[in-house]
Amino acid sequence: MILALDIGTTALKGALLQLDGTPLAIGQRALDLVSDKDSAVHYETDAMGWVSAIRSLCQELGVSSATRPEAVVVSGNGPTLIPVGQDDRPLHRAMLWMDRRCTEEAKTISELNGFYVDPTFYLPKALWFFRTQPRIYEETKYFFGCPEYISYLLTGNPVTYLPADGYAAYIWSEEQVLQLDMDWAKFPRFVRPGDALGATMAAATERFGIPEGVPVFAGGPDFIVSIIGTGTVAPGRACDRAGTSEGINLCTDQTISDRRLLCVDHVIDGYRNISGMVSTSGKALQWFKDMTGQADASFSALFEDIAAVPPGSNKLIFLPYLTGERAPIWDPNARGTFIGMTMHHRRREMTRAVVESIGYAIRDILSVMEEIGLRVDDVRITGGQAKSATWTQIKADITGKRFLVPVMKDAELAGDLCLALVGLGAYDSLAEAAEVAVLIERVFEPNLRHKKTYDDLFDIYRASYAGLRTTFARLGELE
Repeated sequence: MILALDIGTTALKGALLQLDGTPLAIGQRALDLVSDKDSAVHYETDAMGWVSAIRSLCQELGVSSATRPEAVVVSGNGPTLIPVGQDDRPLHRAMLWMDRRCTEEAKTISELNGFYVDPTFYLPKALWFFRTQPRIYEETKYFFGCPEYISYLLTGNPVTYLPADGYAAYIWSEEQVLQLDMDWAKFPRFVRPGDALGATMAAATERFGIPEGVPVFAGGPDFIVSIIGTGTVAPGRACDRAGTSEGINLCTDQTISDRRLLCVDHVIDGYRNISGMVSTSGKALQWFKDMTGQADASFSALFEDIAAVPPGSNKLIFLPYLTGERAPIWDPNARGTFIGMTMHHRRREMTRAVVESIGYAIRDILSVMEEIGLRVDDVRITGGQAKSATWTQIKADITGKRFLVPVMKDAELAGDLCLALVGLGAYDSLAEAAEVAVLIERVFEPNLRHKKTYDDLFDIYRASYAGLRTTFARLGELE
């Protein structure tokens, strides 16, 4: 059996899986998200919370010498960065993928590279420590991504996951680091997902409850393992990673580039991965629940509450840019905004507008992909939102695309399994493993009766941001 672990933003997921993908045990643990009440751009977490959560979850799953896994794979959120000291403990809270404080550092690196690098990426965060936290920088032994830190504690092997060569420019390179006057020794070497990292050390038993001597294979960023775990391994297939944030990844055999999207090599050789990200999706709905006094209401109750609201939320639109936005607009100053409010709108219309906003944001990304000549045949959804038939149907209706729901809703765990199977030699390639291991449970077809409504409102959604872009920038300039 395989122990698959995925460290999300607000939850750790884990499973013991048989080699055919059958779960023997599956569970999760809540993780703390720390945001600065005085800042809209600071988002952190205690990386040691990952350690204690993994130990607790492994105990629940029954990991022991008697139920010894054949392999361990760890994936996780990113781009998240942790400076780790000589004692292998974090010197600062992990700076999460949604943290946008490193705008000046991103500008420096963008100018150096000759292309846009977002403040949320790895190297701007490392440069921020170098510039603003010199003591922490000097004491840093390694800068780690989220899953790489846990793999390091398991094996003692410091690495950085590199899905394909093209990703190095968005992570770090020796040339970039040296040009910024930083120490390249602090940045662990690259390995590919599925590479052998060694075996668990004795300390892993003490820290995590995982037996010594278990092979550990490199996982990857959550979006990479989700691509594998949804079977997005052939041209025309897209993956919707629907959680706190949202990522859309398209597999294509075309070599194409567009500044509005991330265009890099696919984890499957010979293909390209074209992607865009929605910074706040599930987080936007959670924010709205909390803000309107519904913090204790379940998401299913929320969807029952909006069942009678017609598509389009009675001509109400929400821009879900609560922490700025990444693709396709790449605007750290973008703000969340309701468009079209009247005296007739109530909480239910506003709730549905927030839900629909994620569909518009996904359509914005898919539309850019199709505008540059790419083919999108279907979208495979994973994550918490995949468990909501209502939300998935709304996404299908707004985008006009078929949405496929895999049997294993946590595609990160399914992707981790595929990586372990290839590492153990059960399959020759990740594509082969994914085609066998990923099964589709349900297909959502778009309801054509709603097409005109959503076409019209999507045009207004796009125009609303274009009209407010200067206003958002002015707000961002205020002290």
